[in-house]
Amino acid sequence: MTADIVLRMDGIAKSFGSIPAIAHAGLEARSGEAIALMGANGAGKSTLMNILGGVVASDRGRISIDGMDVTLRSPRDATQHGIAFVHQELTMFPTMSVAENIFIDEMPSSGWFIRSAEMTRQAEVLLARLGCEISPATPVEQLSIGDRQLVEIARALRHRARIVIFDEPTSSLSGPERDRLFAVIESLKAEGVAIIYITHFMDEIFTVCERIAVMRNGETVWSSAMSEVDASTVVHLMLGISEAEGRIREPVAVPGDALISVTGLSRQGALHDVSFSLRKGEIVGLWGLLGSGRTELLRALIGLDPIDAGQIRWRDGAVETDITSEQLRSHVGIVTEDRRGEGVLLPLSVAENIALPNLRSLLNQWRLVSQAGEGTLAAAMIKRLQIKVSSPEQSVATLSGGNQQKVVFGRWLATNPRLFLLDEPTRGLDVSAKAEIMKLVVELAEQGCSCLIVSSELEELMRVCDRYLIIRRGRLIGELHGSATSGELMQSISAIN
Repeated sequence: MTADIVLRMDGIAKSFGSIPAIAHAGLEARSGEAIALMGANGAGKSTLMNILGGVVASDRGRISIDGMDVTLRSPRDATQHGIAFVHQELTMFPTMSVAENIFIDEMPSSGWFIRSAEMTRQAEVLLARLGCEISPATPVEQLSIGDRQLVEIARALRHRARIVIFDEPTSSLSGPERDRLFAVIESLKAEGVAIIYITHFMDEIFTVCERIAVMRNGETVWSSAMSEVDASTVVHLMLGISEAEGRIREPVAVPGDALISVTGLSRQGALHDVSFSLRKGEIVGLWGLLGSGRTELLRALIGLDPIDAGQIRWRDGAVETDITSEQLRSHVGIVTEDRRGEGVLLPLSVAENIALPNLRSLLNQWRLVSQAGEGTLAAAMIKRLQIKVSSPEQSVATLSGGNQQKVVFGRWLATNPRLFLLDEPTRGLDVSAKAEIMKLVVELAEQGCSCLIVSSELEELMRVCDRYLIIRRGRLIGELHGSATSGELMQSISAIN
């Protein structure tokens, strides 16, 4: 039996100034089914969903729900038509309770007074529906990312949502949290809810979704049942080309002395007697499970977290000297795992973000930041990294994830770093943007920059690394050559479980 079509979007178009974000897009969502909305960064997925969520208005096109044409002028309009949006970056009030976050836009009240007991009771019912045992009185700041996501889904259920949009819902979840989310999605489908599912993890769409729609360059280029496609077909449809498999650069045995040597680096509860070195132009993967100490090591190296013991030596030409972690920071480019929280300043423009670590070099004779110099620097980085922007003054918040990541790279490239620390540089990006970022890493190495890279996606590391450092519970437990197989790398972290 064919499921009822709950949502139909036809001929949707949207431009921002002279830049078309969507040229001609459409989408159908059916009751009790999940449809995967796929496309490269910048394909128009986010804009299409922002139109459906009432965040922006389309220039033309038609949206119908249950066969009736609707106009969505605001997020409240979308909510009233049964549309809920679970964003990748969760919109929570951390110091408020779970119940208060669920009812934040309309708390039960009598006159001027909030009916706290009734709010708690209703929150318990909604959470139980999701199989969640969190207390409604718990402050959201005490919850894991997975639990916060359930709170946001409970908020959607409170509005009796019939269409729920999930935007990269698993990008920050652990394995068990991901499995729990999938179970929740299955229960929503069983209740007749239509799911729109956006992800860059190809395997997930075959687990969660019954149908797929693919966007490319602002247009919907494919729509079908999942049974009619496989992963390689989806990538081809997204990019217009076949996926670039295999290594971007074969492993290189870099000669010469170490650029940086670390000995006995320790921090109580996080790092234990860590020693390693990197040579000029070398790409080294820091490989380990979530919680193994990967991020903690990168942060300690540049003084973002204190260290209890250890020595760092830095080579400048023929001279090698001791250096503090704070001093090392001036030689390093840093890409953090939290792109939106720590990598870019969302309200600022592309030009302002790129200028931030370069302000000293941009001062004019009056010791003020030169606007002309800032614009010239931004234009150079935009051209070099092929950042898709309407102008250097465009807000970073309006860029796709891949272009935001390029802005982060551009900021540090302008400082001419000799060492790059890359923490999950491709997290949340599609296959095209991932390939671009990894090619940039190889380009940096070929220009003599050393790169220490962390990634939870083993296949990404295996495309570029010259060797791997294996980390487990804050200790380096081994080293493998860049030619190591995925089986050898997986065995290296599981052998001492």
